[in-house]
Amino acid sequence: MTTPTRRGPATYDGYVHAHEGALVDGTGRPLLLRGIGLGTWLLPEGYMWGFDGGPQSPREIEALVRDLVGPDRAGEFWVRFRDAFVTDADIARIAGEGFDHVRLPINSRLMLDDEGALRDDAFELIDRTIAWCRAHGLWVILDLHGAPGGQTGTNIDDSPNNRPELFEDDRYRAWTVHLWRAIATRYADETVVAGYDLLNEPLPNQWQDLYADRLVDLYLELTSAIRQVDTAHLLIYEGTHWSTNWSIFTEVWDPNSMLQFHKYWSAPDFPSIERFVRTGRDLGLPVYMGEGGENNPAWLATAFQLYEDHRISWNFWTWKKLDTVTSPFSVIPPAGWADVVAYAAGHGARPSPDDAWSTLDRLVDAVRVESCAYRPTIVNALLRRVPVELPAMGFSFRGPGTSHHVRARTTLPGLREDDGVALRYDSDTDLHFDLIDGRPGAVERDVVVDLDAGEWVAYDIHVDEGRRATVVVTADGPVPDVDLDGVGLGSSAAPGRWEDLLLTAGRHVLRVVATRDASSLRRISIH
Repeated sequence: MTTPTRRGPATYDGYVHAHEGALVDGTGRPLLLRGIGLGTWLLPEGYMWGFDGGPQSPREIEALVRDLVGPDRAGEFWVRFRDAFVTDADIARIAGEGFDHVRLPINSRLMLDDEGALRDDAFELIDRTIAWCRAHGLWVILDLHGAPGGQTGTNIDDSPNNRPELFEDDRYRAWTVHLWRAIATRYADETVVAGYDLLNEPLPNQWQDLYADRLVDLYLELTSAIRQVDTAHLLIYEGTHWSTNWSIFTEVWDPNSMLQFHKYWSAPDFPSIERFVRTGRDLGLPVYMGEGGENNPAWLATAFQLYEDHRISWNFWTWKKLDTVTSPFSVIPPAGWADVVAYAAGHGARPSPDDAWSTLDRLVDAVRVESCAYRPTIVNALLRRVPVELPAMGFSFRGPGTSHHVRARTTLPGLREDDGVALRYDSDTDLHFDLIDGRPGAVERDVVVDLDAGEWVAYDIHVDEGRRATVVVTADGPVPDVDLDGVGLGSSAAPGRWEDLLLTAGRHVLRVVATRDASSLRRISIH
């Protein structure tokens, strides 16, 4: 399986589009998108603000701010927050890290008034983002994250009554069609826009069974409405139940379209995504992993290698949030923020209006990317960019003879069973992929690769610029040998450690080989 190797700035000669089951750029070159989501900017989510309990939806967070500082100051805060949270500096940094697009979550409340009419400033922030992306060589996917009335009935879409009223009230359906027609009219000629993500994570949980037919009807109506004004842009459809149930996709609604799934807290292996790959193949449409992350670097390195090897474009969630180790940038909580969080959760005193305003003022400065703490381990895991530590389970997904060479073995149930490589937990017996706080797994939960003599596994790495590096292999028992792009590394400086290696820019393959004796591999570090 050949992965498109195109990395670098977006090109705007024509539109990103679907062609013969694949995604291509405007010139027809195969394209594998690698991007970042701009979560909590236009649609705040409580967990990204450190609210463990208390307000979770945009409406609830806005109500908290009004309660703390009053409506006038609250209005001023949100203007300043939106001006600071995503700036030209963010877009420049995203491009500089090696990504090629952003997924821009939109809250319809910022674009439509209470009667469903477009606000005068409806497109201001989107236009600004598109201009920045053009300047820095990124595409933009426009994502309707919060549709009128709500498409999920949860906090993530700003549902007014915790129900997916988009599918219960024809007024909201009409507003949604009106909004997408307006978006498509405005950006019909804009090649910086890679596609239209029509609805984020529609109909989770019990709603997926109640309203699936209405979702299909709405998708068809949106497709028709958009195509009346824009025949060129890629349309992106998401399945139900957090974009993991694709049972609605039984036919092609538009030939220039792409199907999207999301993936969190599950096994990073092919069986977990096989149904998406199969549906895309059967319908002749490209597949997009449009949201995934909120996990530790070991999971990220394995999961995003999986997407790459199966030619699945991807977008990581999310660029920045407060006090985190699971995003590329962490907003450092300003002085006084702990008091706001405690009050919001119902177990702290209410800060005075002046104290709360001072805290919010400091928060505006804190959310600027220049003020945030950089988490390079996240980006390096996503891109397998040196310096990086790879878990033993994170060998590539290109099959026998390329990614691994093993005899028939007993595998770990529930993880990469299709590969036939001997995986096991160090001592624990249950699979754990829900490390949402980004912590490393406990040692007893290390997924170990057992290699017999003559067996090997292979790992991709990427080097931005030529450099000297050290490779360290952690294993139980005899230390295996390592070769780089088919050439042995030779004598090690110490058992399992090879120093002062010259790595040229580009993609490389490290192969770990149990040459003489059996070995149990834990991880590989390249730094």
